[in-house]
Amino acid sequence: MQLRYWGTLAYDGTAYQGFQRQAEGVPTIQAEVERAAATVIGQPVTVLGAGRTDAGVHASGQVIAFDADWRHGAERLLSAINAYLPDDIALFHLEAAPTPGFHPRFDARSREYRYVVLNAPVRDPLLGRRVWHLRGALDAEAMQQSAAALIGRHDFGGFGKPPQGENTIRTVLRSEWTQEPHETGFLWVYSIEADAFLQHMVRRIVGVMTMVGRRMQPVEIIPRLLHEGVMPVGLTVAPPQGLTLVKVRYSAGETPAEAITGKL
Repeated sequence: MQLRYWGTLAYDGTAYQGFQRQAEGVPTIQAEVERAAATVIGQPVTVLGAGRTDAGVHASGQVIAFDADWRHGAERLLSAINAYLPDDIALFHLEAAPTPGFHPRFDARSREYRYVVLNAPVRDPLLGRRVWHLRGALDAEAMQQSAAALIGRHDFGGFGKPPQGENTIRTVLRSEWTQEPHETGFLWVYSIEADAFLQHMVRRIVGVMTMVGRRMQPVEIIPRLLHEGVMPVGLTVAPPQGLTLVKVRYSAGETPAEAITGKL
């Protein structure tokens, strides 16, 4: 009998053309996980994901679900799938889904992304696949003011296109910058949580905010873009390597890891 499983997936997206399966031979996260799961289970597997991360974008908290006819328990299935996954992809948690029809994307209440900027005169080669390196001072007050302006329900059409349909209204629950010291400067970490995201939305937001931080644009550009709802030409789009999908929340605010841990 088939059972729907859900779990938390982590990956380094550098070598992949995004999460979503594409044409045969194009490396994607979904295709790799489906290949590994099918090898273990012995039948084709369709993996559903909570977020369609772009090429080069990472995840530490992507949520997936799939159906499998497996009689040896979730722990053994988790171990077996990981044995067939490449080194840059790992399944952290796995168990029976909360409901037979659970969908990691459509049942999600919010998603949280993190973007990291290395603000330093010299690049760090050990962080090159994880950060966007920017030289020159950033205005902390202007960056925080820009981030705060995004909180609430707005038309984010100035920051991206919807993956389906025409609705560009989204609700941002959290938007803030924090700083951490680094050997050559500072790591600026941007955290944003929202009910849903548009294509390239976080990367466009970060790009605009860094322009504000470098005084290439006024702080007022954020409210203006939210008011106009149209993507302008010439604004910076942050590169993909600094972006990570860190958490997807469901009913009662639980992630798969929290739900599974609570049952142990």
